[in-house]
Amino acid sequence: MGEFSLEFVVLSVAHPNQRIIFGLKVKQLRQAKGLSFSDLSAKSGISVSYLNEIEKGKKYPKADRIAKLAEALDTNSEHLISSDLTEGLAPVGELIKSNFLSELPLDLFGIEKAKVVEIIANAPKRVGAFISTLVDLARNYQLGEESFYFGALRSYLEMHHNYFAELEQEVETFSARHRLHVKGLIPVELLQQILEKEYGYEIIQNGLDAYPELSDLRSVYLPEKKRLLLNGNLTSMQQAFQLGKELGFQALSLKDRANTSSLLRATSFDEVLSHFKAGYFSAALLLPRQSMIHDLSTIFSKPQWSPESLLHLLNKYGASPEMLFQRMTNLLPQHFGLKKLYLIRMIHDRSRGSYRIDKELHLEGRHNPHENGLYEHYCRRWLSVSMIQKLEASGNGGILAGIQRSTYYGTEDSFLSFTIARPAYQGNRTHVSITIGLAIDDNLKNQIKFWNDPAIPERIVNNTCERCPVKDCAERVSDPHIVNAKNKRKDIQRKLEELRKNGGF
Repeated sequence: MGEFSLEFVVLSVAHPNQRIIFGLKVKQLRQAKGLSFSDLSAKSGISVSYLNEIEKGKKYPKADRIAKLAEALDTNSEHLISSDLTEGLAPVGELIKSNFLSELPLDLFGIEKAKVVEIIANAPKRVGAFISTLVDLARNYQLGEESFYFGALRSYLEMHHNYFAELEQEVETFSARHRLHVKGLIPVELLQQILEKEYGYEIIQNGLDAYPELSDLRSVYLPEKKRLLLNGNLTSMQQAFQLGKELGFQALSLKDRANTSSLLRATSFDEVLSHFKAGYFSAALLLPRQSMIHDLSTIFSKPQWSPESLLHLLNKYGASPEMLFQRMTNLLPQHFGLKKLYLIRMIHDRSRGSYRIDKELHLEGRHNPHENGLYEHYCRRWLSVSMIQKLEASGNGGILAGIQRSTYYGTEDSFLSFTIARPAYQGNRTHVSITIGLAIDDNLKNQIKFWNDPAIPERIVNNTCERCPVKDCAERVSDPHIVNAKNKRKDIQRKLEELRKNGGF
């Protein structure tokens, strides 16, 4: 009866976490007794290769082999199959039992969970302290699961240069099947018609108007009835993008999704990834690859810069500045070889007078400018900031496009930065700019003929005022107290070194 009970327990708990814990316990006991794999194999009658698989958390033996292992390790079967770990491995056990490793998208990066646990198990106290430090930092900076998910997504995009050939192909197949680009710009009515006829959607215009609490959402999807409620304040462009996303969810068979237009609270990495793929699908649908490549090539071939060239693309495709520049980050690395670039979206909350970055992407390294997150003042020489200021000063409520050659203080990094600034949407208090910066290198000089147009302004820029030693900066809005503190520490170190050399101590 006892053996039957043990067999039942083994079969009922042999899931990945239990395999990992079991393997760690076997490894711990084997090493504590100074046994090699060969020694344990001889004592238990289990092959060296199978023992190796057990310790890596890949195999979970049946009850008879567990009994043989327990005897060879001078313990009992109940101890081996329990989930309790000794003091040295207790932190590892808590980590495995928690949701921490389960929520990491390890498979996306080709990492085995068991390998991570093995690394932790080899130095549980040191690695445990490291993990605890990360957790404390996350708490101090109010970083939750969502921050991690979006950070992981950004890393994933950067690894692939933000270009996904399989999604491009899905879009082109879908577009060809529905003959979407025969007449150029895709009408919103046609996107709605496909959702209704092919996927059984019911589109409710002004569907959120009766719910003032949901006024900040662009849409809400009710899956039980396949009903899509649209915000009545959406522009035609915003409607097209939302409908394109819904087509993306359906055409790509993406099941893990939130039912709101934006993720209010991400519950898993798969959900974040699904929303990215649906958004990519929509942008690629509305700004088709071959047409965009042709248009960008035409713009880049001109000897002089013209802001109207970017504004023309917005009108041609019925796109927002965000959609246009995001699409450019898909195509420029892959089809123009412009891989070293950044994208940032800057928000200016006029009621607070503050600027913040709420979206960024960096390819081929993390470039300046980048998000700081420490409530410091971003350099007012950035085109992202100055274009918002110019837009607000104009007071005409239009969209502005600008360009600048930016060189970052103390480095050789120079970027050709394109910015489009747009006014706040209805009911919103924020003005927005979105900037794409392309590293000025030999490839860019060959691709973009107007890169050295004398009419393009050049500026020396930095990241934040608090960290900038530039003297007599007319745009400065805060003292460089971080630079001053750093210089003070250098002075102290220099004086201590002088004392040491002079035999002062």
